[in-house]
Amino acid sequence: MALSFCGNDRDSNAYSVDNGVLDNGCFVDALNLVPHVFLLFITFPILFIGWGSQSSKVQIHHNTWLHFPGHNMRWILTFTLLFVHVCEIAEGIVSNTQMESNHLHLFMPAFMGFIAATTSVVYYHNIETANFPKLLLALFIYWILAFITKMIKLWKFAEASLGVQHLRFCITALLVVLYGLLMAVEINVIRVRKYVFFANPQRVKPPEDLQDLGVRFLQPFVNLLSKATYWWMNPLIIGAHKRPIELKKIGKLPIAMRALTNYLRLKDSYEEQRNTEDPEKSPSIWKSMYRAFGGSILLSSTFRYMADLLGFAGPLCISGIVEHLHNSTEIDRTNKTGNMTFGVYFMSSTELLQNTSVLAVLLFLALVLQRTFLQASYYVTIETGINLRGALLAMIYNKILRLSTSNMSMGEMTLGQINNLVAIETNQLMWFLFLCPNLWAMPVQIIMGVILLYYLLGNSALIGAGVILLLAPVQYLIATKLADIQKSTLDYSTDRLKKTTEILKGIKLLKLYAWENIFCDRVEETRGKELTSLKTFALHTSMSIFMNAAIPIAAVLATFVTHAYIEEDRLSPAKAFASLALFHILVTPLFLLSTVVRFAVKALVSVQKLSEFLQSDEIGDDSWRNGDMCMSLEVGKKYKYQGDTKAINRKGRYRMDNYEQPVRRQLRPSETEDVAVQVNDGFFTWGSNLSTLSDINIRIPTGQLTMIVGQVGCGKSSLLLAMLGEMQTISGKVYWSKLPDCEILFDGNISGHDMELSHEERSKNRYSVAYATQKSWLLNATVEENITFGSPFNKQRYKAVIDACSLQPDIDLLPFGDQTEIGERGINLSGGQRQRICVARALYQNTNIVFLDDPFSALDIHLSDHLMQEGILKFLQDDKRTVVLVTHKLQYLIHADWIIAMKDGSVLREGTLKDIQTHDVELYEHWKTLMNRQDQELEKDTDLESQTTLERKTLRRAFYSREAKNHVDDEDEEEEVEEEDDDNMSTTTSRRSKIPWKMCCCYLSSGGFLMVFLMVSSKLAKHSVMVAIDYWLAAWTSSNPHNQSFVNSSFNHTLNDDATQIAEHRSYVPVFIILCAAAIALCLITSLTVEFLGVAAATNLHHNLLNKIIHAPIRFFDVTPLGQILNRFSADTNIIDQHIPPTLESLTRSTLLCLSAIGVIAFVTPAFLIALVPLAVAFYFIQKYFRVASKDLQELDDSTQLPLLCHFSETAEGLTTIRAFRHEARFKQRMLELTDTNNTAYLFLSAANRWLEVRTDYLGAVIVLTAAVAAIWSTSPSGLVGLGLTYALTLTNYLNWVVRNLADLEVQMAAVKKVNSFLSTESENYEGSMDVSQVPEDWPQHGEITIHDLCVRYDSMLKPVLKHVNAHINPGQKVGICGRTGSGKSSLSLAFFNMVDVFEGKIVIDGIDICKLPLQTLRSRLSIILQDPVLFSGSIRLNLDPERTCTDDRLWEALEIAQLKNMVKALPGGLDAVVTEGGENFSVGQRQLFCLARAFVRKSSILIMDEATASIDMATENILQKVVMTAFADRTVVTIAHLVSSILEAEQVLVFSSGILVENDSAINLLAQEDSLFGILVRTHK
Repeated sequence: MALSFCGNDRDSNAYSVDNGVLDNGCFVDALNLVPHVFLLFITFPILFIGWGSQSSKVQIHHNTWLHFPGHNMRWILTFTLLFVHVCEIAEGIVSNTQMESNHLHLFMPAFMGFIAATTSVVYYHNIETANFPKLLLALFIYWILAFITKMIKLWKFAEASLGVQHLRFCITALLVVLYGLLMAVEINVIRVRKYVFFANPQRVKPPEDLQDLGVRFLQPFVNLLSKATYWWMNPLIIGAHKRPIELKKIGKLPIAMRALTNYLRLKDSYEEQRNTEDPEKSPSIWKSMYRAFGGSILLSSTFRYMADLLGFAGPLCISGIVEHLHNSTEIDRTNKTGNMTFGVYFMSSTELLQNTSVLAVLLFLALVLQRTFLQASYYVTIETGINLRGALLAMIYNKILRLSTSNMSMGEMTLGQINNLVAIETNQLMWFLFLCPNLWAMPVQIIMGVILLYYLLGNSALIGAGVILLLAPVQYLIATKLADIQKSTLDYSTDRLKKTTEILKGIKLLKLYAWENIFCDRVEETRGKELTSLKTFALHTSMSIFMNAAIPIAAVLATFVTHAYIEEDRLSPAKAFASLALFHILVTPLFLLSTVVRFAVKALVSVQKLSEFLQSDEIGDDSWRNGDMCMSLEVGKKYKYQGDTKAINRKGRYRMDNYEQPVRRQLRPSETEDVAVQVNDGFFTWGSNLSTLSDINIRIPTGQLTMIVGQVGCGKSSLLLAMLGEMQTISGKVYWSKLPDCEILFDGNISGHDMELSHEERSKNRYSVAYATQKSWLLNATVEENITFGSPFNKQRYKAVIDACSLQPDIDLLPFGDQTEIGERGINLSGGQRQRICVARALYQNTNIVFLDDPFSALDIHLSDHLMQEGILKFLQDDKRTVVLVTHKLQYLIHADWIIAMKDGSVLREGTLKDIQTHDVELYEHWKTLMNRQDQELEKDTDLESQTTLERKTLRRAFYSREAKNHVDDEDEEEEVEEEDDDNMSTTTSRRSKIPWKMCCCYLSSGGFLMVFLMVSSKLAKHSVMVAIDYWLAAWTSSNPHNQSFVNSSFNHTLNDDATQIAEHRSYVPVFIILCAAAIALCLITSLTVEFLGVAAATNLHHNLLNKIIHAPIRFFDVTPLGQILNRFSADTNIIDQHIPPTLESLTRSTLLCLSAIGVIAFVTPAFLIALVPLAVAFYFIQKYFRVASKDLQELDDSTQLPLLCHFSETAEGLTTIRAFRHEARFKQRMLELTDTNNTAYLFLSAANRWLEVRTDYLGAVIVLTAAVAAIWSTSPSGLVGLGLTYALTLTNYLNWVVRNLADLEVQMAAVKKVNSFLSTESENYEGSMDVSQVPEDWPQHGEITIHDLCVRYDSMLKPVLKHVNAHINPGQKVGICGRTGSGKSSLSLAFFNMVDVFEGKIVIDGIDICKLPLQTLRSRLSIILQDPVLFSGSIRLNLDPERTCTDDRLWEALEIAQLKNMVKALPGGLDAVVTEGGENFSVGQRQLFCLARAFVRKSSILIMDEATASIDMATENILQKVVMTAFADRTVVTIAHLVSSILEAEQVLVFSSGILVENDSAINLLAQEDSLFGILVRTHK
């Protein structure tokens, strides 16, 4: 019988119990089986039958609630137990091979123990999640039994005087300890939970996070196995395949990871450092970071060290396997080092490690563990980094809310700086934390590696290590250089973007003047500089990649060649391949070290900036400087939070924020109850010690309208801010009145309208002041949210406010009414519209006091009157609210109850209009003259088509064109729609998991065929040579079958023989050197080709994109939002320039490495190919699921980042408003929500990356295992086995990079796709059917225009805008064109320039049909002045004559005609004076005059004026009219009028109505006709 439990050796008495039962070893082993079998019998029924009653009544995420004490300890002990059982099985099997017959008792109990241990942990997990602790009793009994049986075994071993030198003794001892510890854990559970032996068991509730089903990030709550393998991510990642991951799906963060929690942790540790003797000393951010997050960093570093140490197990196991395969034939069975006791064989520890199969299993376990620890370390640092970033953002935000206004206005803290802190510095610190463990792990790794190499190869190893160390600083230099180049590239691209933006904004003008190519060249020139910089960048990047690939080759070369010449003994395959694997390990830390050091330096700078910012001045600082200040009055102390009575010290205490509304200011009941605010002897300043406002004594009467008037810059706005406590007080007091108690009882906004007035009266929120600033400030939110501003929505009130501010017509124009997003990211509104929304916000708020700072500045007269009457006099006064109004419109003074007149920072007069009339006649008279002047302007204004109508018109145009475009909308949207239509899952799925090959081809073809060919061939050559080197090494080391170790026993050598042997050994060296040199050269070539392929592709794509867009028809710009076009030039171009090349490089390299590794393994052991099939299938599914999920999560991360950054810049811009309204708490809350949302997305993204890496790493480990097992069973020479295993080891590193890079490339290819979608736009037809030579040089010489049956539309899909127009204009005639809005006036002006689709009829100018002319010719011969004056940044000369064809005299003449000569002469540089972006350094009127000069410089016989006077003042308009009459006397002038009054002089008037020419005659004749449309237009506008 071959199999028997106790074996049946010839002379054994295996079954005899003569010496006592326990002295039979076999019986003791059988006894050990009992507990295991007992456990399996009890638990299997329970596990399989399950139990219906879940005793946990709380609805929680099932299977995640871990609540038994000692939970993690139990998992760790169980895993250790499993490992020891594996060792025991291995030892048993190996010992069994030394016996004559099979002894099952050597490994059978161990095997059962393994199964029982696995069962115990599954069982425990189920009990825990079901919260049924009584069943744990079974485990308790099991641990006790197992402990007792193992103790007996150990005692028997000790009796037989077996000791530590025997492996089985050690294993048994370990098991005793482990069972003992597990027993202790079990006792502890009973002690704490009292579920048995106690009268009242403890009740437990799940943590808050798990009760909240919104929390989906379960990493902190799952068991260790799920934590290590990210098993809980499976549903999310696999589900992403069916439908995209949305924000709802990823839910909220657990409380411990929320920004608020971490902020409080960081703030506490920051504050703790303050309490020292030296209060001036600023706390160190480094220390506070260490105190708040040091624990996690230590944990992560521990994981990292364990992973690094386990990493060295790989090379050592390979060395062992190869060596023992090599020597397996020589080891004789006779030299057994163990001994026989109990009739079985006991082996020593070293003997087990000489068994190749055991080594293979060990290698596998070491790899799995190493990878698990490594991913755990990554995860912990990333989580800590994210927590730190959240905390820092909250810290910065709270500081922003308390920055002193003077700091912002005096430019000490610009918005740019704040945005940098938020976007750049916090991220730098986060990245530093990510890389932090490397700082201390890497040196240890390097030292360990060098020691092991020395142990393997002796002195020659030091030479190899020396090569690596010498070349490492070069890496660092390259890395720093790269950072500098990137900065300069950034500058160029910013410059290029600015120029591109200008072109796109002024595209209409450029096309009308045929200047697009000139400006296009300006952009190309900047792009050229940017590309030069990019090429340098590419060069350095490729050097960096080259160094990275070449260093290990050089090191290996140096080591092995010196070894061949220095060392006595031959190089064995075992040593060669172990050291090869070690060199691979060593390179990574050296390469990363330069990056880490660079980040550390950046982090130091960031912390410096942050602490400077946190130390900057806060609001309300100086109020406490003077000790004599009466403390009952809290001027800058608006921000007192509850329970905080400490005064703010000079550096600003960091007191924040029980997140609640602030308490009311403590108010002194003032003597006169009807005064709302009173200032006594106030001297206020903006930071310098010179007072801006001096000697202010004013009072603001309650419930009345107070007006503050005065010249520009006399301190009106400052006075409001001083009362709000935004200015620094030098001396004096501000009192806010306190209302009688009865009115304060009731607080909270009432939304019911049926409350009687007394309640309404009381319910006004008295804490805040509604404040509308002069420069309007909007949130990136809907119109409604901007107006309600956090107050409850009350329909009646909302409607009243909107009517008072006449916003309804504007809202009707918006695509989604008042639910339209406005602000930076939404629709751009005009100044007047923005201002009215801000006023509406102040009116809507339910506050007692309203401050309005010049609300009329951007409004025309009708709106101002309406707002004054309806809004201020009616809405606010009826409400008995106290209103303070700063204004320049003196005609409203008659409405004021109280007037404060200011001059040069002090109060000139205060009182009612009557008082001033009697006491200061002079001032009153001065006001009267001003009022009269304003009234005249009023009359002028009434005949104007008001500014508002114009604003609305621009808005309408923007949307009219956008609606038409909706069916040809943005590519992305199209796809989304398609996806929504496909409800059958399969199609969606396939689309989402496809790799965009088409785009890759498009990208590569942009790079040029030659570069692609070079890249592919050099890559293949490089990898072939790399394999050749290693193969040669294998051949070299296995070349000599009689290795030195047993030479003497086999042969009797002569010296001569020895010499030949050495010579033969060295003959391999030259080929080795040549191969290495070739590999290094090829590394250089490949790294260069990839990078320059990228540069070539970037050059071509941008060039084509720019040309396509500049030459697109004007319609394209109407329907495509500017932001979308700009995105192609900014974000997408940046991705193509800088991100795709490195991703592509990394992808090709890691893919080829993996393929060559698989090739080598298959070549060494063909049997491996069988195992490869299931592995390949697994890999395919992992990457397929991951890519889809990763793409979604990346998009979520990007899309949640923008609102966060916007919120910061918004807050910084609207500080005064937020503080006046007292809405700090609400904004903080919003900031925390946005931060958390972004952090959630980022955490999920990094968890998904870990999910992938753990899986690919385990796959890699399985590949190593199969390769090792296949090698052990095969008969390959040991050198080749070493080769195969070394390659299998590298494979584990690169598998996940293949998938990660694929996912990245897929996201990045979207940029190519978007750019490509624009490349398919139709260009305008620039050629024309006539040749340029056929057009006379001076055409059009007369300026005679014939319009024949003209039909015009904007697009072939749209209705015509002009229908069958016929007209004739004589040379030199002055023609007016008018009609209501949208009647087609402007379309006619565009038709003259062939900018629109003329699909019937023709326009003939001086005998030539303009549709046949080349566009360049046509447009360069006509002139036009547009409604919006457009100037470009550069010089004045560039704006008048970009083609550089005119003399200076001609330009000066043009400026003189436009009345600008003197102004330009006064500027530094004259004609070369600077024009800033958009011509902001000139007034609107001056800009319009420049446009006139521009039209004059081009001596054309036809001038078209398209509503040119719409946006300018009276004086400028007069100049314009005069010039047109004189300078253009002999030319044909076509005026498109928005005011009929401006064409009353015209010789011919064309009146349009909805695209049809209805009247055509002289103005006088038309006026004479009673019912003419022209007459009606003139009368209605009068």
